Amino acid sequence: MGNRGNGRSVTSRALDLLGAFDVEHPTLTLSELAARCGMPKATAHRLVGELEAWRALERNADNRYQVGSRVWEIGLLSPVPRRLREIAMPFMQDLYERSKENIHFAVRKGHDALYIAKLTGHRAVPIISREGTRLPLHPTGVGKALLAFSSSEFIETYCARPLARCTRHTIVEPGRLRRELALVRARGYALTNEEMTLGSRSVAVPVFGTDGRVEAALGVVMHSVCGGLTRHVPDLKSEAAKITQAMNDHRTDPYPGFVHDLPHEG
Repeated sequence: MGNRGNGRSVTSRALDLLGAFDVEHPTLTLSELAARCGMPKATAHRLVGELEAWRALERNADNRYQVGSRVWEIGLLSPVPRRLREIAMPFMQDLYERSKENIHFAVRKGHDALYIAKLTGHRAVPIISREGTRLPLHPTGVGKALLAFSSSEFIETYCARPLARCTRHTIVEPGRLRRELALVRARGYALTNEEMTLGSRSVAVPVFGTDGRVEAALGVVMHSVCGGLTRHVPDLKSEAAKITQAMNDHRTDPYPGFVHDLPHEG
């Protein structure tokens, strides 16, 4: 019956349902959940009911499902993003006070940038990223900074993949992306111009760990019609260096088995 014959556990199927949500699909109907997970609607209905009772899923006013508050509460207990967020937040606040723009702090999770902290104000350009959001590396400022300073092996693996074209400005040609990443490394910061969403542009710098490897990225996102994007680079680099020093002061190795998915380039 349903997925029972494939040997997958109830837990695996429940996790599939939670994993069906992403930035493009923050809410889903029961039918959409079943289709995205490739499971019979009756099976999805039963599991969704159990997840809803546990508050892992909730229904909104349109009777569509969304990730529930219980998942958010448990996520806050994870030591990696919590510790990093606590270290970075004071420096992000300083950067926001000077820029009054969106401030992002992200780490690499697989082939995505995982946003673990964000600051914004009512005058900042609206953007799709939220804390806990995963977005592709190549069209985002923090993602491009993370990718550029990753190992050469990882860069080649990433460029060999089909690259999502988020807007007409997204760099998806492997050769062009490699050249862009080389430029990022040479100047020490990454730029995007409407590559993730139309109407916004960003600048970001890498945050290095005490061992010299890239551990995170710090970025500013602003409206595409605003000039002077690179004026934020000195402040970004200064705050990134302070975050590195703060990580050293805390004597933490914040990413055991988390960021460095592939061997680092020696």
